[in-house]
Amino acid sequence: MARHSVLGVVLAGALAVAGCGGAKVGDTSSGAAGDCGTFNLAINPWVGYEANAAVLAYVAEKDLKCKVTKKELKEEVAWQGFGTGEVDAVVENWGHDDLRKKYIDEQKTAVSAGSTGVQGQIGWYVPPWLAKEHPDILDWNNLNKYADRFKTSESGEKGQLLDGDPSFVTNDEALVKNLNLDYKVVYGGSETALIQAFRQAEKDKKWVIGYFYSPQWLLNEIKLEKVKLPAYTPGCDADAEKIACDYPDYDLDKIVSKKFADANGPAAQLVKNFKWTNEDQNTVAKYIAEDKMKPDDAAKKWVEANAGKVKAWLPKA
Repeated sequence: MARHSVLGVVLAGALAVAGCGGAKVGDTSSGAAGDCGTFNLAINPWVGYEANAAVLAYVAEKDLKCKVTKKELKEEVAWQGFGTGEVDAVVENWGHDDLRKKYIDEQKTAVSAGSTGVQGQIGWYVPPWLAKEHPDILDWNNLNKYADRFKTSESGEKGQLLDGDPSFVTNDEALVKNLNLDYKVVYGGSETALIQAFRQAEKDKKWVIGYFYSPQWLLNEIKLEKVKLPAYTPGCDADAEKIACDYPDYDLDKIVSKKFADANGPAAQLVKNFKWTNEDQNTVAKYIAEDKMKPDDAAKKWVEANAGKVKAWLPKA
């Protein structure tokens, strides 16, 4: 996820230890495959991103005959790869003004490839049963009244605010501090941990409040209720340490290496043209996360049902 203050700063050394299953950054092999060559695609750690990447990889391989190399990387590690040629594209970016400044404005190794068409929103959520029984909990002004009910062994004497992967963009520690909330941010470690916590909370009527976002296929299954934070206004999040406002709405975009964009090969044109909807993404994400389909199979199913959309993404002859 992207946000303005990135917690869990990733060291450059992490470039050598890319995540499970994917290729390691450092592998710059570029065997030719037809007219497309190798397409180095970053895979960031949430299923919405994985849905974007699965469909793009499937189309790149099947229609453009690219050799697609997927690299499972945290967000900033992926951006570091633009300058070395190890990453060609990040296909869902959540704002990241910090990374834009560093890699687009200063290093000039990356450029935006336009909107994905997906509109993103981040916030604090509670399970439906809790919002129904205590509707005033949906106003941040009332959160301290309930802090004791959210205590866990990890949060000690404070209420627990559950976050996901520390590399996700989050303002939550600043929000807790600046809104004088009697809570402690506890990182569950992943998107999966958040989903499991909310599912369990709804099933067993447990007290859980946590970071979550849309689009996310889980929201079709459990109608999590969003807590109203102080309204976002332009610039209210300019100083990461002083943030005391809600998250902005995000027009999620694609970021590619400048070299990849300038070459304007078939894969670059595909990424630039790629655009779909929140519903499209949720459909493929559900295939992967809930129906346990392999990403390639999930992509194939969606592509075959949406040939017209895919045709519009392909390079023009």
